[in-house]
Amino acid sequence: MKHFRSFFKCLPIVFFLLLTNTASASSVSDRLSEMDSVDISLLTCGPGNEVYTLYGHTAIRVNNRARQADVVANYGIFSLEKSFFVPLFVFGITDYTMGLSTFESFCAAYAHEGRWVKEQRLNLGAADKLAIVSALEMNYLPENRVYRYNYFYDNCTTRARNIIADNISGRIDYRHAADSVVTYRSAIHAYNGSHPWARLGNDLLLGVKADVPITYEEQQFLPENLMKDFDNAVIVGNDGSEKKLVESTEWLVMPSEQTHAGGFPLKPFDAVMILSLVIFVATIIESRRKKSYWLLDAVLLSADGIAGLILLAMVFSQHPTVQLNFQILLFCPVNLFLICPIVKNLKNGQCHKWLKVWCALLVVYLIGGLLQKYPEGEIMLALVLMARYLLKIIETRK
Repeated sequence: MKHFRSFFKCLPIVFFLLLTNTASASSVSDRLSEMDSVDISLLTCGPGNEVYTLYGHTAIRVNNRARQADVVANYGIFSLEKSFFVPLFVFGITDYTMGLSTFESFCAAYAHEGRWVKEQRLNLGAADKLAIVSALEMNYLPENRVYRYNYFYDNCTTRARNIIADNISGRIDYRHAADSVVTYRSAIHAYNGSHPWARLGNDLLLGVKADVPITYEEQQFLPENLMKDFDNAVIVGNDGSEKKLVESTEWLVMPSEQTHAGGFPLKPFDAVMILSLVIFVATIIESRRKKSYWLLDAVLLSADGIAGLILLAMVFSQHPTVQLNFQILLFCPVNLFLICPIVKNLKNGQCHKWLKVWCALLVVYLIGGLLQKYPEGEIMLALVLMARYLLKIIETRK
């Protein structure tokens, strides 16, 4: 989702003119009558090139035509300069802020980045508009505007959806025509295909729960999913009446072709295949020459163990989708702690008993692939490593 940078943090309070002026009205009836000149829209913004913009963004537009006050409220403000932002984000303890900007500056920022913006004006009565405006007022209070962000469960898109859905009379029926099996992993794969290394990072950290089928409402953590669902949705009133949720749709910033900056020349799959081939060839040569390439083992086990430490740390994350991850059986932190005795034994033509345990864990890892989707090529790497150390176990027995 789009995360606004620091230049949107300190907007003058005059941008909140719509909300503060309605709050000063003399009676509820005065506020309701003013809502006739107010339009409330869902704004959906296209993906960008930065990792944190790959999935788009959602915001709410409140346009008071009578007062000529046009405000955009969004729940995606953060600062990359904040100390320890990346580890805090990974562990699910990042706080985001609800903030405001003028509609003009909002659209200008996206146009500058070459990202599209689409508006869905909502078909709401005066009472529903007032309820949403009041909820935004309440959210913008200093004690309420900061919230604990969660990428899948509580983000800028789900917050915008909830503000609308929780403050209208009746309920929203999304009218889905057919069921489709979607998981959190497959949902984000639809957006990070052109950034393979970002996809690899996601796939390494996401565990079993990311591959469990999710509901349509859960899929709405992605801005475009929510936009499409709003297109088909109806408001079912308390009296059983129905009306379309979206009154009209229009492009505010048209889509444009984006250029992707060149990254690492190799794709993750190619890199894994090359690494697997090197290990396989080295193992064959080592076996035929009856030598021990213990330095290769030291490098492999060190790198494997470091990756395992990262996965072990994810057990303590507040993101439920990363806590249980079968990849920790492949990238095992124990390898790092036992590297010295393992390498010492290999130099002496012996096999440390841990290698036998690790090979058994690799079998469990392969079985775990029935429940969890692994990154491309990772199973090949696991098979090559298992073959290497099974061969060492057999040779040391001889």
